[in-house]
Amino acid sequence: MEFFAGEYEVVVIGAGHAGCEAALASARLGIKTVIFSINLDSIANMPCNPNIGGTAKGHLVREIDALGGEMGKNTDKTFIQSKILNRAKGPAVFSLRAQVDRRLYQSEMKGVLELQENLDVKQAEVTELIIEDVDGRKIISGVKTFTGAFYKCKCVIMTTGTYLKAKIIIGDISYSSGPDGLFPANKLSDSLKEHNIELLRFKTGTPARLNKRSIDFSKMEEQPGDEVIVPFSFECEEIKKDQVSCYLTYTNSETHKIIKQNIHRSALFGGLIEGIGPRYCPSIEDKVTRFKDKESHQVFVEPMGLNTQEMYLQGMSTSLPEDVQIEMMKTLPGLENVSVMRNAYAIEYDCINPTQLKLTLEFKNIDGLFSAGQINGSSGYEEAAAQGLIAGINAVLKLKGEEPLILDRSQGYIGVLIDDLVTKGTEEPYRMMTSRAEYRLLLRQDNADLRLTPIGNTVGLISKERYLKFEEKKRQIEEEIKRLEKTIASPSDKVIKFLNSRNSTPISSGIKIKDLLKRPEISYDSLTEIDEKMPQLSFQVKEQVSITVKYEGYIKRQMIQVEQFKKLEKRKLNKNINYDEIKGLRLEARQKLNKFKPESVGQASRISGVSPADISVLLIYLETARNKE
Repeated sequence: MEFFAGEYEVVVIGAGHAGCEAALASARLGIKTVIFSINLDSIANMPCNPNIGGTAKGHLVREIDALGGEMGKNTDKTFIQSKILNRAKGPAVFSLRAQVDRRLYQSEMKGVLELQENLDVKQAEVTELIIEDVDGRKIISGVKTFTGAFYKCKCVIMTTGTYLKAKIIIGDISYSSGPDGLFPANKLSDSLKEHNIELLRFKTGTPARLNKRSIDFSKMEEQPGDEVIVPFSFECEEIKKDQVSCYLTYTNSETHKIIKQNIHRSALFGGLIEGIGPRYCPSIEDKVTRFKDKESHQVFVEPMGLNTQEMYLQGMSTSLPEDVQIEMMKTLPGLENVSVMRNAYAIEYDCINPTQLKLTLEFKNIDGLFSAGQINGSSGYEEAAAQGLIAGINAVLKLKGEEPLILDRSQGYIGVLIDDLVTKGTEEPYRMMTSRAEYRLLLRQDNADLRLTPIGNTVGLISKERYLKFEEKKRQIEEEIKRLEKTIASPSDKVIKFLNSRNSTPISSGIKIKDLLKRPEISYDSLTEIDEKMPQLSFQVKEQVSITVKYEGYIKRQMIQVEQFKKLEKRKLNKNINYDEIKGLRLEARQKLNKFKPESVGQASRISGVSPADISVLLIYLETARNKE
């Protein structure tokens, strides 16, 4: 029996990483918010790998923090190992990755939600969206739960993760279940279909969990954390804690032989799986089949937390039957006597076609309905959290009648992520990678606060105290770069000795310290030997000064590219344009532009099927229309 249970301004469906950020952003901006989870013990759950960050994903977490989100802070509180990846490469692709205590991460995030003012946390399955037709427009007005409770609201943010009609698959066995053996959400998909929301069917998977006591680590390569810990949150200046190690082992010819002999029993190859899996996180049977020339594949053994014996087998996602899983695992060095605590499995689930969304993550055709996270076809905790934060902010800005927050591709990886999903769509679970960002030298993880904290402050998610500290950091960076520009190093014995010790080209006349710093063999800290007036600065300030100076030429070049990009982004397109009436546009371009209704010429240029020639025609049309006006 249906009954009225309450009224909120924002309803968040799902309390995974997207839902947590969406709900916290909404509540912190003063909006009465409720977040629903099928099981409150699954808030901020990590059903797959127990880590945050990694290549490109670390950039997202840093950007979330710079805007005022929670993921970075919670990771700093709960990590058990921290590492900067890609140190051998340039700063554009440095990525922070942290192994976290899975249960501690969950409990800490749950506590943050429970204590947040303006936010109610409820355990219930939302089964239906209530959408009204007002003057020809579809408008969200509430949600219903499985028990018949009706909640009235003005905005809904769907962050359902992998729960929609979720199905677990192990070999030839399949059953209805959400991740980690939790209940699936079987009803909401039907409600979405009723409102003509296009659904896709995707698949992901997770490896087995092993008992630590059954592993021989002496046969594996130890992978310790970094000695100097770099925090995710810009508010956290220094962290010192004991870290635990991960371990590396490898598959071999025997492992591959077992997989090949049983490939017909894999749900992936046997036709039992309908959903499309992630290209960049393939199962072990997929890797062995696709990369036949590789004699081995890396497999990382990672702790799930400090108070559990469970170890995660990174790199061995599989949908093979249980008996085959055990047989192949025992061929890996160190796992000969392994005891499996949780089997690996594949999971299928419903998600939406993200091209139905605006860049705000609101549905184009349903007023007040937003969508964020894996329901949008993305994969990963970090991609989900980033979308959740933006959806939460935009729901509030909509309610307040203010301009939405849209980050473009030159402002952050979050902008790249959302633009890729909404403009290009995805045919498989989307994973963020540094190669997707055209301006990655500008979008480094180290400068995320310089790029985005002013925006977070304008939105209202950055405290006054934090913003004052940010402005002081920015001032110190600017002043130190100016000082290096003005300071001259003469060819003294001390300077010549300093340069010789680093195999650096000697000087015969005075040179700016800034120009010396541009040399790859000279670090900022090493300049203390010849620069007597060098001030005492924080690691973060010194890092910014060093990168800005060393890559000055490349950065300027990329800034010019950004200016060209922004010109097209600023050319806005009216959503009422009938592209069939624009002469010169190819048929495919007309169809795609009418379907997607891009918000700018820049966005139109990134739609598959719209050529540079079509964009030229579009620009001429806009100029002609402007002259007529």
